[in-house]
Amino acid sequence: MAMKKEENSKMEEIISLTKRRGFVYQGSEIYGGLAGTWDYGPYGVALRNNIKSLWWKKFVTDREDMYGLDAAILMNQNVWKASGHVSGFADPLVEDLKTKKRYRADHLLEQAGFEVKGLKPEQMDALIKEKLVKSPDGNPLGEVRQFNMMFKTYIGAQQSDDSISYLRPETAQGMFVNFKNIRDSFSPKLPFGLAQIGKAFRNEIAPRDFIFRLREFEQMEIEYFVNPAEWRQQFDAFYAEQYSFLTDSLGLNPSKIHKVEVPDADRAHYSKHSVDTEFDFPFGQKELLGLAYRTDFDLKAHSEASKVDLSYFDEETKERYFPHCIEPTFGVDRLMLAVLSDAYTEDELGGEGEKRVYLKFSPKVAPVKVAVFPLLKNKPLLVEKAREVYQMIRKEIPATMFDDNGNIGKRYRRQDEIGTPFCVTIDFDTIEKDNTVTLRDRDTGKQERVAIGDITLHLKEKLLK
Repeated sequence: MAMKKEENSKMEEIISLTKRRGFVYQGSEIYGGLAGTWDYGPYGVALRNNIKSLWWKKFVTDREDMYGLDAAILMNQNVWKASGHVSGFADPLVEDLKTKKRYRADHLLEQAGFEVKGLKPEQMDALIKEKLVKSPDGNPLGEVRQFNMMFKTYIGAQQSDDSISYLRPETAQGMFVNFKNIRDSFSPKLPFGLAQIGKAFRNEIAPRDFIFRLREFEQMEIEYFVNPAEWRQQFDAFYAEQYSFLTDSLGLNPSKIHKVEVPDADRAHYSKHSVDTEFDFPFGQKELLGLAYRTDFDLKAHSEASKVDLSYFDEETKERYFPHCIEPTFGVDRLMLAVLSDAYTEDELGGEGEKRVYLKFSPKVAPVKVAVFPLLKNKPLLVEKAREVYQMIRKEIPATMFDDNGNIGKRYRRQDEIGTPFCVTIDFDTIEKDNTVTLRDRDTGKQERVAIGDITLHLKEKLLK
């Protein structure tokens, strides 16, 4: 129980910091909010863009076998019928018989201490009735039933069965239905992949855990097409690349990362083999990334439903077949939460017995890399020189900011909470003595004097470490 309180406390501290410092705000906050939606402030946008840029560079730009795509969010309803989403994309729903509040049945059972992996809705229903599991308000629960999570909408002026569409629940299908276009435009040889970053939408019964489980979220996905005989080799290679992205690109602590083989009963209908990468969040070990072997399920299903040939002719083997697919899936929001929770640090450098809170970001993901200060904001010579140094550094390190708000101690605390790795201060010695500046390290609080002529190169070397 003490550990649970500590975890909840840390999560509350992270949520408070992200709002205070302009990372994440509650969606529609002035109207009381909207569950499962969050808005990203300036530093949140910068952090997300850094994550996405690092992902795109690693998995698209630095490879010769990957093709970028940006498919439409709204698609023909037959896409979702063929993929199985209309008939089977559902979560187990249960209702409090007194308050009529609705909950995820598996979540309630987990909270009651029961293992639910692999259980079907009817088995969950039986378990709830047998063990007399109650709602969070202590009331009896109704029958467990399946709830389709897709947001339904209509295209055009008339609402009819023919005008139904859906906000996509995943980005994957946009890549499968464009397989022929890429094949015809670029004539790629197997193996090759399509990559996309984009929004997806799921009508979650119970969104929770801050930005972990949302109704509107952003995915980074790859559909990698391979010869069926080579699927295992490519699957293992992508797992290694996923792990490398987390540790080398984002700087996450390896001890918090766990590989979990997904049992048969828990795999999606299209998957023959799946591995999840789980992470130690403040609220427990939860799924961060997915990796699935989708076989030829999607291309074959869309080929049959659309009557368009989505097969591939292999020039080397002289065979025509449906390529099999390896799918690495990354959620931007969950990655951002992992980065924030892993970076959240407290130490005793606050002075006068106060704890210091700071975000120990890897410089690669830090929204602000360098902050430049004048020691005093009311001394024109210091401000002018600080502006000059700021503009000089910014030309080489664009994520540099100028900060003269409050005293120097408050600026350091603010930059620590933002996660800025280095602060540069222009003081009277800069003007009157040796043309040097004070460079402060976020993690250690140590300071050193560096010549203005050397500061940009010195910072670039430190940021690359």
